[in-house]
Amino acid sequence: MPGAFPAAPPTLSGDLETISRFLQSPTQLRRRLRSYVDLRFVADQVLTARYRSTGGAVLYEMSEPFVSDRTVEAVGAGSEYPYANLPTGTGAIAAVQKWGQKVILTDEEIERNIYAGAAVDRNLKKVVNGIIKQVDGIAFSAIASAISGAGFASAATATWSSATPKILLDILTAKAVIVGLNLGYTPDTVVMNDTRYALMMQDTVITNAWRRETTDNPVYTGQILQKVAGLNIVVTPNMPTASEVYVLDSTQLGGMADEMDAAPGYATADLAVQIKSIRRDSSDSWDLQGRRKTVPIVQEPGAACRITGT
Repeated sequence: MPGAFPAAPPTLSGDLETISRFLQSPTQLRRRLRSYVDLRFVADQVLTARYRSTGGAVLYEMSEPFVSDRTVEAVGAGSEYPYANLPTGTGAIAAVQKWGQKVILTDEEIERNIYAGAAVDRNLKKVVNGIIKQVDGIAFSAIASAISGAGFASAATATWSSATPKILLDILTAKAVIVGLNLGYTPDTVVMNDTRYALMMQDTVITNAWRRETTDNPVYTGQILQKVAGLNIVVTPNMPTASEVYVLDSTQLGGMADEMDAAPGYATADLAVQIKSIRRDSSDSWDLQGRRKTVPIVQEPGAACRITGT
């Protein structure tokens, strides 16, 4: 959207003043920032629970049992019902970290750009993308650490780039591992990198099952819009191990714990990213500063399974 804002008529001579009013407005910054939220910010799609922290940390329970600790018994007529305890999960604490950076934007860069808004666009995008990459990286590192054990893995039948891959079977097998725990998990998401996504798109077993007489077929759109085996497809460049694919229940796996405050001048965009502009009169420039105060939490490791050796 370069040039869409500010909408300064050609007759106005104060273009720089117009840009300055924009930079000083958290509301306008927020509108600008919304343009850069895309599906590659996947931490919040995989860890969908939301927590709030005001003390710099969050206390949570891991793998909370969903049944009592006593077997249900037959109760005779007139007899007391036996008491059972409701066990809790393992307690854990996660400390919130503030992830942020800033860039400098000079008055000259704003004023001398043919579309002055393009300079703001470009710098905001770099700030936000840096935060996106960092938060996604730490989120997937947390997930990888939580599901690193052998019980959370399913080996691929063959590498997905081989002559006879069984991609759909591999996904269904990983799904069966999660459901087979009988803990109430319902896998709804499969996560992979761009290369695995490309290999899945050209797999003949899957492509032969697409609806053919429609223009939203992935052959035309370049994207798999349909679900595969009942799973939403999420693509990210931040997979900890390129050869692994994750199948998971995004409603149970965990969430992001964000600490929000009322610091002056910050505009809060989607997904808890905050941006602020700071005027530097001594150097005729602006600091565009972005941050997210958050920590990823994995509450139910059993809700995910790694497909290895893809």
